[in-house]
Amino acid sequence: MSNRARVIAFYLPQFHPIPENDKWWGKGFTEWTNVGKAKPLFRGHNQPRVPTDLGYYDLRLPIVREQQAEMAREAGVEGFCYWHYWFGNGKTLLSEIFEEVLNTGKPDFPFCLGWANHSWTRRNWNSSAAYEEEMDLIEQKYPGDEDYTEHFYNVLPAFMDHRYLTIEGKPIFLLYNPVSIPDYDHFVELWNSLAIKNGLKGIYFVLHAQSVEVVKGEVYTYKGDSFTTEHFSQAQCKIKNGLFFRTMQKLRTIVPKLVPVAQFNYEDIINHWFDDHDLAGNAFPMIIPQWDRSPRSGCWANVYVGSSPDLFRKHVKDAFDIVSNRDMDHRVIFLKSWNEWAEGNYMEPDVTWGHGFLDALRDVIVKKENI
Repeated sequence: MSNRARVIAFYLPQFHPIPENDKWWGKGFTEWTNVGKAKPLFRGHNQPRVPTDLGYYDLRLPIVREQQAEMAREAGVEGFCYWHYWFGNGKTLLSEIFEEVLNTGKPDFPFCLGWANHSWTRRNWNSSAAYEEEMDLIEQKYPGDEDYTEHFYNVLPAFMDHRYLTIEGKPIFLLYNPVSIPDYDHFVELWNSLAIKNGLKGIYFVLHAQSVEVVKGEVYTYKGDSFTTEHFSQAQCKIKNGLFFRTMQKLRTIVPKLVPVAQFNYEDIINHWFDDHDLAGNAFPMIIPQWDRSPRSGCWANVYVGSSPDLFRKHVKDAFDIVSNRDMDHRVIFLKSWNEWAEGNYMEPDVTWGHGFLDALRDVIVKKENI
């Protein structure tokens, strides 16, 4: 069964304990810690989110990873983009799960890597720190060529794996925050030269843009094979008066507990999500099934209310329409995300919708309904 588009889903590996999180947050901390203690912040707020089929899983269990892969495959997902954390000087975090996937050959499901090149702060992972001063837990560093080379050879075994996703015969490598790399052009040239030296055709760099401001200001001026953009700020400002929205955001920094959670209608968001940047031939659209970051951010969160499988089906169809005339190799859609439960941004079954979001994706990508 061939897909009509290449859906690549972002995959968070933080569903198992690591020593660093034990130290920062308490023994046994995982993403489920935030998910399980979330509380409704307004009438009708769908919290906490409760998983069904896979339960509160531990990614150290191979059977869980196999079940995730089968579920994704049936829904039309071509592969996972595992978030990869390399902080410089050889320091990695949350690498154990992907290393086991790579070394065991299981699950036999395609993948690529996305370098989440950003510092971790207390606000990244826990709502109890939302009102605290921004403080780095671990800093993202760029020491230079020796570290870039070590980093390349760290991921080379993945690039050489038969499951690794490619475009134009090159392994896909997504950069979460390309503008933070101080010598970006040199980094790209170095990695491409190392790839060719090791028998690859080069690296297919996908540059990730976090908001329309970043896109217009910097990211699209960078050398990259392709781009993918999350349009949160753009869509939100289109729905709500931009000045009003920015004022509310500023008030949150002054009196955070007195400013209500920012609610947006999911249907309005997806109707304003895509723009001309997504239509460019070297851009891959990004889709979101749901969004509610309150388990991590508390009252600082933006919450998209009214999401549903029916609306997500329309969203997927809109993305498919953008890529439908491209050759199959470049008919890529990034799905944000497979399992970001503490962002309310996931495809896995829960008590509210069951398999609804998986079914909606399959209707468009596999069954080709309404295409």
